[in-house]
Amino acid sequence: MRLFRRNRESGDGVAVADKPASSRELLDAVAAMAADNRRERSLDKERELLRLRHRAANALIAETESEPPFPEPNFSLIPEGETLPEFTPEQLSPELIRAGMLRQGCVLVRGLFDRAAAERMAQEIDRAFAVRERALAGEGGDAAYYEPFDPPSDHEVNLGVRAWVREGGGLLAADAPKLAFDMFEMFDQAGILDIVGGYLGEHPLISIEKTTLRKAEPQVPGAWHQDGRFMGPVRALNMWVSLSRCGDISPGLDIVPKRLEHYLATQTDEAVLDYQISQKMAEEAAGDLPILRPIFEPGDVLFFDEMFLHQTGSDPSMPNPRYAIECWFFGGSKFPQEYGALAV
Repeated sequence: MRLFRRNRESGDGVAVADKPASSRELLDAVAAMAADNRRERSLDKERELLRLRHRAANALIAETESEPPFPEPNFSLIPEGETLPEFTPEQLSPELIRAGMLRQGCVLVRGLFDRAAAERMAQEIDRAFAVRERALAGEGGDAAYYEPFDPPSDHEVNLGVRAWVREGGGLLAADAPKLAFDMFEMFDQAGILDIVGGYLGEHPLISIEKTTLRKAEPQVPGAWHQDGRFMGPVRALNMWVSLSRCGDISPGLDIVPKRLEHYLATQTDEAVLDYQISQKMAEEAAGDLPILRPIFEPGDVLFFDEMFLHQTGSDPSMPNPRYAIECWFFGGSKFPQEYGALAV
């Protein structure tokens, strides 16, 4: 089901009370309301957009009948002899992403998002974190920046998930209606719908629980992990977006630039958590390859899937926090059952 091409300027608004039944109608409703919100922004529209995206995602999952293949990898697009090659937005394609997944486990794209937009988003995340803390302390808040999303379905977002995400320096994007709208606008302007949809072979969905706005403080330690351990069997692609310079003056990512076809053992050596992989295991997995901590600038992106081995690369001596968006995309054919879905 290839529904991922959409006109950003379609429609003048819809009567959402009509509750269109099909995914196509719901996606059209999303596009129309987003266009209306660009002309005149309001919190009510941004709240309703999240609800529409959830309903559209559920319809897509229900309508999906089979799992499509990934695109054929084009290994000729990847330079030989480079441990972590870098690409431009113009070079990015589903075939390149697939080749990168199978060769070095990831694809690094410089400047995929506008730098000024990325830096504005970092400032907005900082504000959203402050609003959340005031709200949780009972001191009032601003619903545009923090309002726990209540899905219009039987799905419930576990309070424990929110607490765990907060402890790790994150805020669920769906819990900040204004920022969620800005995030989807960034995706539209960068052509993410077609790129990720072309990779997955189906309309991309994101998870309420696995799409986070991040502010990583230097003192927060990293933990080696593979996200597939949290999600089970999925068709997934993560897009990690840097919103500030990181990897040297603020926490970045430590990565093993290698395709792994199996999950590594957890809770060995110093790794005590049920998902945590030890430093020794990470070094053994890297083999002759170096463990890398790339330097990212605002707007740079790292794509990887559920098998990729990585951790937050932090050091208490770093002077600044790192701002980022972490967005996991899924196909409806294998959307993880324990998560709530939003359509891109």
